Amino acid sequence: MSIKNAVRMVDITKTFAAKAAKVVANNKVCLDINYGEVLALLGENGSGKTTLMNMLSGIYAPDSGDIYVNGKHVTINNPSDAFALHIGMIHQHFKLVEVMTAAENIILGLDEGNKLIDLKNVHTRVKDFCDRYGFVVNPDKKVYDMSVSEKQTLEIVKQLYRGADILILDEPTAVLTPQETQKLFAVLRNMKADGKAVVIITHKLHEVMDISDRVVVLLKGNYVGELMTKDTNPQELTNMMVGRPTTLNIDRSKPENLRKCLEVKNLSVKDIYGVLKLKDVNFTCYGGEVLGVAGISGSGQRELLEAIAGLEKLEPGAEILYTPNTPGAQEENLAGMSPVRIKNMGISLAFVPEDRLGMGLVGNMDIAENMMLKSYKDGSGPLLDLKKPKALAEKVVKELEVLTPSIHTPVRRLSGGNIQKVLVGREIEQHPSLIMTAYAVRGLDINTSYTIYNLMDEQKQKGVAVLFVGEDLDVLLELCDRILVLCAGQVSGIVDARKTTKEEVGLLMTHLG
Repeated sequence: MSIKNAVRMVDITKTFAAKAAKVVANNKVCLDINYGEVLALLGENGSGKTTLMNMLSGIYAPDSGDIYVNGKHVTINNPSDAFALHIGMIHQHFKLVEVMTAAENIILGLDEGNKLIDLKNVHTRVKDFCDRYGFVVNPDKKVYDMSVSEKQTLEIVKQLYRGADILILDEPTAVLTPQETQKLFAVLRNMKADGKAVVIITHKLHEVMDISDRVVVLLKGNYVGELMTKDTNPQELTNMMVGRPTTLNIDRSKPENLRKCLEVKNLSVKDIYGVLKLKDVNFTCYGGEVLGVAGISGSGQRELLEAIAGLEKLEPGAEILYTPNTPGAQEENLAGMSPVRIKNMGISLAFVPEDRLGMGLVGNMDIAENMMLKSYKDGSGPLLDLKKPKALAEKVVKELEVLTPSIHTPVRRLSGGNIQKVLVGREIEQHPSLIMTAYAVRGLDINTSYTIYNLMDEQKQKGVAVLFVGEDLDVLLELCDRILVLCAGQVSGIVDARKTTKEEVGLLMTHLG
């Protein structure tokens, strides 16, 4: 079957202004998208994948270069221009109105002239799309009642309803279970068979090998190369993404000399609106192991870590029993204690929150000053001792290879990966007995991610208990010793990471009991 070209992007360049200098997001990138094909756009975070597709979907305009759609030179200034060319993009953050139904979201913003919109006809067309491609959509369901996968399906149907023949999906599996991912891939294969052009932006190599026909790799805004998926392998693609031959492995050590560090009993937490976010959570975490926490986004992961850290108000009856790593030490119930009181008791808990620059670090402070945030109350006089924070900053920068002009650079000027290294390094240098991390590698490139993984295993070997909240099930299975699965704020199971499967964890993420 001959391949028909849908889009040709030639020498596309896009820059963004910054205080110090211009940031080149895309540098003379060339790209072909074909009908009847799934193209994977692969690269590390910050490689320019989303920026390139945002120019095709009308979010940005290129500084220079040419775009051809169906062989004709076009100018795409806004999303309306993209719609007119039958191009649709499903973004990581959905563009849906929560209080409206699926059908209302599908037709929202459509220009039907003076004609009244017939919702019955909308339902019929939605059913046609579902039957053709394998979707499951309830047109009358409110968005706020939908799961993440249902919202994503609605976004795809919305684009098809508007006539899209060229579909771009930005990190579509980031918050899906393995089962939901396979359902999505089945739909995309049906769309490909129907002659649609499909582009997936991703950095997950196993998904590239599973769903794509062709792969284009970007590195730091530059086009690296193009390969047919059947002719390549994950190692070759990794080398292209990183820019050099590299071996990326998680060195999971065997748990030894386990000791009880933390026991959580009957933990329930409500949000400010009185909605129960955690319900009767019970588990034990041991020094010398990595206990992973899996769950669909919003299943209570954040509240769990913040409750242990003393940042959440607990419902009556909850117990958070902490046992120090010293012979003969008595366990302490941390329930109801503030972070300051926990620290004043000499209990060393390290917390790497999801919000790096909101809860973890102060963006306008430099690296050394951020090191001091954990110890500024330890001094005995009115003047702060700056020698120790500076020495600690130098140590973290050196050992974790933080790329920075100096330790006096404000952390907000660092890249996401370097910000995370500063935060993790500071927490580890407190010599904690328990480390809690929430999505420690979200938004980080491959090399930095593996640095973080191996740091967690190093701490485990030192007898530290590691509570690791993650969203990539492949990583959780490779890094962790056990995995605690949350579903709708409840523990649906605790499994052995060496013996379980992604499918088993995925089922636990969506079903209780």
